[in-house]
Amino acid sequence: MGDKEKTQKSGGAGFPACAKEDELSIRRRDLPHWQLPASTYFVTFRLKSGILSEVERRIVLDATKHFHAIRYWITVAIVMPDHVHLLLKPVVFESDDDFSLSKILQGIKGFSAREINKSRGRKGALWLDESYDRIIRDYDEYLEKWNYIRDNPVRAELCQAPEEYEFLWEPGELPEPSS
Repeated sequence: MGDKEKTQKSGGAGFPACAKEDELSIRRRDLPHWQLPASTYFVTFRLKSGILSEVERRIVLDATKHFHAIRYWITVAIVMPDHVHLLLKPVVFESDDDFSLSKILQGIKGFSAREINKSRGRKGALWLDESYDRIIRDYDEYLEKWNYIRDNPVRAELCQAPEEYEFLWEPGELPEPSS
């Protein structure tokens, strides 16, 4: 298979299996961070220490929802007592106004940290500096991560069924573009 065929091949359900070199961006701090335009990501970020109250979890969930369908599309989000999981896809604009995954997370984490610190009467970092992110490679992985996120509060014994958990939000799949 030639290079052109490799870059155009997709994984099962429209997920990119390969990328052109100039499209894929790889950065590394402690963790690797791969970014590819039009990709869906599984993201996890954690508190530095302690746990979030229910009011604080609501602040984080509201911060996550704020730019949904504007800067990114969320399929599922969950705010646990000490971490957050997201399945999201940044919006791709035809101009240079694209929102990188790092900018999206900086916005969610920054706003929620300011609001929570204000309510606690504290200052300083609330979240760990780095987040874990992974490009979803195919539909099977998409379903696996979706189920993993939904089942998180059940595994943590916070509820009996995912739908019972107050800090689970599922606006749904990204709508197909109109022709």
